Amino acid sequence: MQMPLNAFKRALHAGETQIGAFLGMCDPYAAEIMATAGFDWLMIDGEHGPNTPASVLRQLQALAPYPVHPVVRTVDHNPALIKQYLDVGAQSLLVPMVESAAQARALVQAMRYPPNGIRGVGTALARAARWNGIENYFDQADAEMCLIVQIENRAGLAALDEIMTVEGVDAVFVGPSDLAASLGHLGNPGHPEVKTVIADTLTRIRKGGKAAGIFSADPAAAADYIQSGASFLAVGVDALLLRNAAAKLAATFKNSGTGQTGAAY
Repeated sequence: MQMPLNAFKRALHAGETQIGAFLGMCDPYAAEIMATAGFDWLMIDGEHGPNTPASVLRQLQALAPYPVHPVVRTVDHNPALIKQYLDVGAQSLLVPMVESAAQARALVQAMRYPPNGIRGVGTALARAARWNGIENYFDQADAEMCLIVQIENRAGLAALDEIMTVEGVDAVFVGPSDLAASLGHLGNPGHPEVKTVIADTLTRIRKGGKAAGIFSADPAAAADYIQSGASFLAVGVDALLLRNAAAKLAATFKNSGTGQTGAAY
């Protein structure tokens, strides 16, 4: 059995534009629907979405037949949880609130086996190794891991240059909402100061030799961010797509008068 290759990591290193979306509904059926939509990558959110290793596993299985790459966002920097995500088959992790090179190095180690890291060995129980079905898994696993660190506050911005020197950091993702809050603009990531800082940060990331990522559901803003250096973007959230479409549908029919009491269906 062959080792699954991390096409997303290769695309990031090649500078190819990758368009994705967040999965926060914790449901494999919903994830599979999103997998058919044409995105390059989908991020299973374990930070704000109530995901667990078990729910992440089910979504990874649902996405597996499709040409879309899964990325898992962790809730924190816990190496034990990172180990579980890797063992169920995640190869690309997006880790929030990275504020120093030391934290970045610790995350790299959590994703690699000894002697290059501290990842625990348990391949007989690991989907990632196909339960010892992949030949020479240990010789190949580390190279297929992709670490994306998320910069989303003043501390992260101050340490960005040092973070980018850490070997094993593949990409940097800018979190606009938390960054806006850190800059004093809670709830307003579109504030001019925030947008200026984001544009500058994306340019710094690109010049630092790393792939730069950002979330933006606004096509015009996304185009500006790509111009500034972003090469992978999350452009939507599954829960919001459903909620907004449902709200629009309900409003359309209620405002047309078909929702009047006693209307026939």
